[in-house]
Parts: sequence; structure tokens; C-alpha cells
Amino acid sequence: MEAKRWSSFILLVLVVLGIWGVNRADAALSAAQCKVERRVGLNACKPVIYGKNPSPACCERVRVSHIECVCPDVTPKLAALVDLNRAIRLIEGCGRRVPRHYKCGSITTP
Repeated sequence: MEAKRWSSFILLVLVVLGIWGVNRADAALSAAQCKVERRVGLNACKPVIYGKNPSPACCERVRVSHIECVCPDVTPKLAALVDLNRAIRLIEGCGRRVPRHYKCGSITTP
């Protein structure tokens, strides 16, 4: 049960970072830079797994994340674990608009 919860959290954070990062493709990052960016984002957003809203630090990470670092990690297996409506509510709760019909990995927003 804990493994499923952790997987759901990781996917939720990836989706939140990915959808939010739609307009953040300023410059290509190396694989190492992307790894660091994902790790920092996951650490900042850990409370989301326990049903909490994103903290200001989490929202900041989401705003500065690069889409090309996040979306490739959203596989069909991970996509099956996420509540997309919750992810959208969290994003919009931080004052960001979610693009309609945007594809991030294996997830397309409604």
C-alpha cells in the first residue's frame, strides 16, 4: 500500500510540475540538471502525498520547472495512478491556468 501511495505521489508531482512547466522551456538542460530539478521539486512537494495543498516552496518549484525534464517520466503505468482532477485543482489553487488538451507524457488534460 505504501509503495502505491509513494508512486501516486511521484506521479502527481511530475504531473503538477509538467503541466505547470508548459511555458518554461527556456533552454535545454542536461540529464544531470533535469535529475536535480526533479529531485528538488519532489522534495519541495512531498506534503502533497498526505493530502496537503502545495506549500509556497512547492509552488515556486512548479513555476520554475522545465517541461522537458518532467513529461518524459510520465509513463502509462504512472498515469494510471494519478487523479488528474486533483492535480489540476492543486495547480489552479496556486493561481496557474492549466492548458486544455495538453499532453504531458501519457496524460492529456481535459
